[in-house]
Amino acid sequence: MTTLPESTQRKMGLVIDLDTCVGCHACVVSCKGWNTENYGAPLSDQDPYGANPSGTFLNRVHSYEVQPAEGAAQLIHFPKSCLHCEDAPCVTVCPTGASYKRVEDGIVLVNESDCIGCGLCAWACPYGAREMDAAEGVMKKCTLCVDRIYNDNLPEEDRVPACVRTCPAGARHFGDLGDPDSDVSKLVEERGGMDLMPEQGTKPVNKYLPPRPKDQVMAAPEGEIDILAPLLTPVAEEPKGFIGWLDKALEKI
Repeated sequence: MTTLPESTQRKMGLVIDLDTCVGCHACVVSCKGWNTENYGAPLSDQDPYGANPSGTFLNRVHSYEVQPAEGAAQLIHFPKSCLHCEDAPCVTVCPTGASYKRVEDGIVLVNESDCIGCGLCAWACPYGAREMDAAEGVMKKCTLCVDRIYNDNLPEEDRVPACVRTCPAGARHFGDLGDPDSDVSKLVEERGGMDLMPEQGTKPVNKYLPPRPKDQVMAAPEGEIDILAPLLTPVAEEPKGFIGWLDKALEKI
């Protein structure tokens, strides 16, 4: 069995804004593309255009319609991948030591040369974040794109996980959650970031920012100008010039 480090130097992880995520699956596509098309560990896809397609995904997006106690129902898009837990049960249950948690940054990885594909880590993970690679017979999971974030050959802006770099809505953030002064830690503090299923006691590093109610119309405070006001009023009482002539001509038809 693999033992967990008593502490890690950093806690690298993701902060996902459920209020901003639009469920476009760009993060899923970019994750798949980076791991398949570049020099990272390949993901398997069997019979992709056949009757029984199967494949391995390190990141998935689930969509749920949620009915709050008060107010209108909301559609919540919920991205989910490995949470790189501090007390990761997938690590301690591994019989070969293939699953391990790095001391330097807290990232949970799989040494595929030691993995026997027994699936015990998948059974132990309460989040369903591990998948079997049917082609290679080993377990796959999110690596936080460890081959990107430390790659000096990439521009600095690209040294983040592929899902973070690609998200068009800016719903995904990456950084050191062990540093209270980091941007991600401040974001969690300001928005009330929360753990997924804290009752499991796994202490996930990744955090989620809760969605805001969507049925509350926020009026502009007194004395402030509503930025939508110019768009809601007509530009001119009567059209002039060519548009005015065309409008009158069309009225006669």
